[in-house]
Amino acid sequence: MEAKLQDWVGYFGDNSFVHAAVLVAASIVLALVANLLITRGLKVWARRSATDLDDRLIRLLHKPIFLSVLMFGLYLALGQLALPTDVINFYTSLLQTLAIVIWTAFAFRSCSIVLEISSLLERRFMAIQPRTVTLFDQILKIVIAGGAIYFLFLVWGVNVGAYLAGAGIVGIAVGFAAKDTLANFFAGIFILADAPYQAGDFIVLDTGERGMVSHIGLRSTRLLTRDDIEITIPNAVIGNAKIINESSGRWEKQRVRVKVGVAYGSDIDRVSEILLAVAQESPEIDDDPEPRVRFRSFGESGLDFELLGWINQPVLRGRVLHDLNSAVYKQFAAEGIEIPFPKRDVYIRSQPAPKQD
Repeated sequence: MEAKLQDWVGYFGDNSFVHAAVLVAASIVLALVANLLITRGLKVWARRSATDLDDRLIRLLHKPIFLSVLMFGLYLALGQLALPTDVINFYTSLLQTLAIVIWTAFAFRSCSIVLEISSLLERRFMAIQPRTVTLFDQILKIVIAGGAIYFLFLVWGVNVGAYLAGAGIVGIAVGFAAKDTLANFFAGIFILADAPYQAGDFIVLDTGERGMVSHIGLRSTRLLTRDDIEITIPNAVIGNAKIINESSGRWEKQRVRVKVGVAYGSDIDRVSEILLAVAQESPEIDDDPEPRVRFRSFGESGLDFELLGWINQPVLRGRVLHDLNSAVYKQFAAEGIEIPFPKRDVYIRSQPAPKQD
């Protein structure tokens, strides 16, 4: 009986599968303990911070830590098995691939969280703003994915040198062929970061186009004009243009100007009263700032006045100017105030009588 017990002990003591199973079980326990200790320790440190960035990252760490320790135990267990070298190498590469995938997924989620929190901080990199988070998120994910693919090639023994050389040559060729596209792309990044305008703003370009920004993309910006015509402008062009943003500044309000002349000899006080009354009666003219009238100059044909008033939105300018011009003309006609216009006197000299044949 004692001899048989020794045989069983020797069997289990020398059996590689038992050793591997013990390592797997130990790795599971160790993974649970490591996950508990690390995350709890980090939570204590995270309570000292003012943001929830570290709390959200710690929640993401649970699965990668557990799986990483477990896969390390599986790797050690493979070494205990009397398997062919090719089989062990295959499963080792498979475990490394899983580790790369797991930590790549963690990096994807982490960069999104870091960018989201960073865009809301007062002290931040100026390029990272709520409207540019998506752009930088995509760029970082492309970089992370490229690094993951590179390490996957190394894990499976693929020679990346030739691929990198070929990619460099292709990149140079593509760069020359798509230089305009790249210029528009980088200009789009700077526009999103610098934010000279936003979607919904009314802008005027130095070439005369005026409209509402309907879309800001990485390649182009679209304007919707007052004629309901959409204009697509490459970002490289609009990035180097002089832009007047009518919706920006201290507020979105815009001042409209009605220039009008009256004949010499008119009662300028009465003219000012009429113009001011016209502005005050208009429902589109704001009371704050209040409308005002200015006597600008002595013109060639009359006295030049200007009525100034504020409207709430730039889109109202055309209609408000129409209403104000119509009201001013009617009031001047009712009051007998003449609006001068250029006059020319033509003198015809007497012609000599035609010669008689």
